[in-house]
Amino acid sequence: MRLLVLAVSVSAVALAAACGGAGQEQNPAAATTGDPVESRPPNGTGQAAAFPGQTRAPGVRTEAALTHTVVASGLVEPWGLARLPDGRWLVTERPGRLRIVTADGVMGEPIAGLPAVDARGQGGLLDVAVGPTFGQDRLIYWSYSEPREGGNATSVARGRLAEDGARVEAVQVIFRALPTYDGTMHYGSSLAFDDAGRLFITLGERSDRAMRPQAQDLGSHMGKTIRINADGSVPDDNPFVDRPGALPEIWSLGHRNVQGIAIAGGKVWTVEHGTRGGDEINLDRAGLNYGWPEVAYGIEYSGGRINQGVTAREGAEQPVYYWDPVIAPGGMTVYDGAMFPGWRGNLLVAALKEKHIARLVLENDRVVGEERLLTDLGERVRDVAVGPDGAVWAITDEQNGKLVRLAKVD
Repeated sequence: MRLLVLAVSVSAVALAAACGGAGQEQNPAAATTGDPVESRPPNGTGQAAAFPGQTRAPGVRTEAALTHTVVASGLVEPWGLARLPDGRWLVTERPGRLRIVTADGVMGEPIAGLPAVDARGQGGLLDVAVGPTFGQDRLIYWSYSEPREGGNATSVARGRLAEDGARVEAVQVIFRALPTYDGTMHYGSSLAFDDAGRLFITLGERSDRAMRPQAQDLGSHMGKTIRINADGSVPDDNPFVDRPGALPEIWSLGHRNVQGIAIAGGKVWTVEHGTRGGDEINLDRAGLNYGWPEVAYGIEYSGGRINQGVTAREGAEQPVYYWDPVIAPGGMTVYDGAMFPGWRGNLLVAALKEKHIARLVLENDRVVGEERLLTDLGERVRDVAVGPDGAVWAITDEQNGKLVRLAKVD
C-alpha cells in the first residue's frame, strides 16, 4: 500500500526504518518495506538507474509524533540559515539583508555593513556560515551575487559580527568566482566548513546554454565545488593546484547548480538542481567529475533529451541518488541531534518545488530509505538546520518567509 501524507500539523506515524548513517547498525527489513514516496512517472523515460536504489528508494516513516511551530514570519525570500553559538539564528534575505532571529522569534533589524548584491533573478544575498573560530574572532561568512563591470558572479565575504549584532566590521571578500557573466541564474551557492577549517563553496554554471560547457572547464569556476582556507588562500592539497591552466581553488567539477552542502565524518555531500528530472545527491570527492552537461538524468525544460540522453560515461561519477521528477533541492544538513536518535547520519534536504524536507537514510553511502517531512506546512523549504536540542529548523522561500521548528511531540 502506498504511504499517504496527511495534511495536519501533528502526525503520528508507524516505524518503517530504525536507521542512521553509514556504518551504523541498521534494520535491513525495515529499510526495504515501504513503497517509494514518489509515484509520478519519470520525465526521463527509458532511463535506467546505474544501481539499485539510486532513485525512488523505499519509503520510510518516523515512529514519533511530529509537530511544527512557526517561530517567526515576515522574512522576504530567506535563503541561508546558520546557528550562532548562543542559539540565535543568522538568516539571509535574498534582496540583500542579513538578520538575527532568536529561538523565540524576535527578529532583529538588518545587520549593517554588508556589500551590495545583484538581486535580479536568482541572485542576491545567498548563504551564511558561522566561522569555525567564531568564539575567538566573531567571524561570519556569506555568499552573494556580486555586481561587477560587465555582469556579476558569486563571491564570498567574511566580517566580524559586532558584539551587539548590529553590524559586520572589517569586511573582506575572500573569493570571487570567475568569469564574470551578464546573467541572472545559477549562482549556487552553499557554504560549509570541514573539521580542518577549510571552507567549501558550491557554484552553479550560470544556466545559459553558452555557459554550460564551463562546468567541464578547469579554467572556470562555474559548475564547480570550491575549497579554500578560511582566509581565502588555497590549500596546498587541493586536487588541481599543480595542473597547468586549472584554477587552484577547484575541488570537483561537472555540477549544474549546487545549492546544498553538508560535511560530516570527513565526507562532503552536495545536492544540485536538475532540469526536468535529475536533481542529484553526490558524495563530492576531490578531483572528480560529476558529469554535467555531458551526463545527466531527466530531460531539457523544452522536453528534448540532454546530450542525446546519456546518463553514464567513463570518467563521470554517478550521483548517489537522484529525483525524477524533481523536488528542486535547496539547503542540506546531516542530522546529528539527540531528539531523533534514529535519524542520526541521515541527510535532510530542503525541497522547494515539492514543499517538504526529504529525509534520506544512508547505509554504506547509499540511500536506502526516503521520507517527506513538513509536508503540512505547504511552503517552499529553502534551508534546513539542526538546533541544539535536536529539533529541525527550516526557512521557507516566500515573500512572507517563515522560520519553522519541527520537533517531537512531548
